[in-house]
Amino acid sequence: IFSFCKSWFFSTCLMESNRDAPIYRIPKASGAGNDVKKTVDSYMEFHNDANGSNLAARTEKYTEMINHYYDLCTDFYEWGWGQSFHFANRYRGENFYSSIARSEHWLALQMGLKPGMKVLDVGCGVGGPAREIARFANCNVVGVNNNAYQIQRAIKHTKSAELEHLVEFVKGNFMELPFPDNHFDAIYQIEATAHAPDKVACYSELYRVLKPGGVFASYEWCLTKKYDADNAEHVRIKKGIEEGDGLPDIATTDEVVIALTKSGYKVVKEEDRCLPLSPNDTPWYDPIAPKYTIKNIHHTEFGHNISTRFLRLLEKTRILNKGTADVQAFLHTAAVNLFLGGQKEIFTPSFFTLAIKEESSDE
Repeated sequence: IFSFCKSWFFSTCLMESNRDAPIYRIPKASGAGNDVKKTVDSYMEFHNDANGSNLAARTEKYTEMINHYYDLCTDFYEWGWGQSFHFANRYRGENFYSSIARSEHWLALQMGLKPGMKVLDVGCGVGGPAREIARFANCNVVGVNNNAYQIQRAIKHTKSAELEHLVEFVKGNFMELPFPDNHFDAIYQIEATAHAPDKVACYSELYRVLKPGGVFASYEWCLTKKYDADNAEHVRIKKGIEEGDGLPDIATTDEVVIALTKSGYKVVKEEDRCLPLSPNDTPWYDPIAPKYTIKNIHHTEFGHNISTRFLRLLEKTRILNKGTADVQAFLHTAAVNLFLGGQKEIFTPSFFTLAIKEESSDE
């Protein structure tokens, strides 16, 4: 077991990595401090539907649920994914990090970003897309995030990249933004407002701080038109994604467009950016596919069991806090169901919309 784990760790986490996440702190769920097990138990209770749906609690206490989730998962995300916490389809011959950057550049181009523009990144994570887009468009990006640990990591990474002149971060709730009306030239979100308890309320708040004539670009997590609410397997997959990814619920693509319109926007573009553009494309879910390869073996049941045992051993020796293996467990639940949702084409992490706050608006 030790030999396997060492081989997997060095091959997957070091040789393939370009992230700023040192070995000694990975993956310790550092955002939760010494209360990892308590935080895990509290988080999982939000998704305990044994006595009926707990959706009301997930909606009403969404900030607590989401903060628990990212306190626990941020280290794992940086360790296993990098600094941009999102998916992207991949062209033939394109590597993972290039596909992630390309999806961010494409978003910037759709918004027509120009030097000097003031842009809001909603739910900015540890700032990977904000830094990439600021460099690409030479614009000023403000990242807003309600998780203190992620803000701390974002500031650290931005200082390391020497991009403080272009990128800054503000702790705040995207349902109640700490900015004045008509403040930003453009706004984007990448797989972040999936956590919003109310899409109309969330989009309306973004509308408030967007200047007339400004654009809001979004990659939203959605159920596709192939999702069948009467299909038990589809429902299980949806539930697994919600539990593994800190979501109160998952909207359909139609619900997202309707919510944008109700919020006052004119929707000018919509498309699923994770649909393959060519038969040669690599699916967006390939990085989490259960395959017996060095990069993916930990997503198989065998690899998951080995990883769990290894983490439990580190917990017993007090190298890791108790509960760390439980974080890996619900992240595995996320990966399994995201893969199934993508494979069955009932879920997309990148439903793209481009919406405008028209100049004639009275807001």
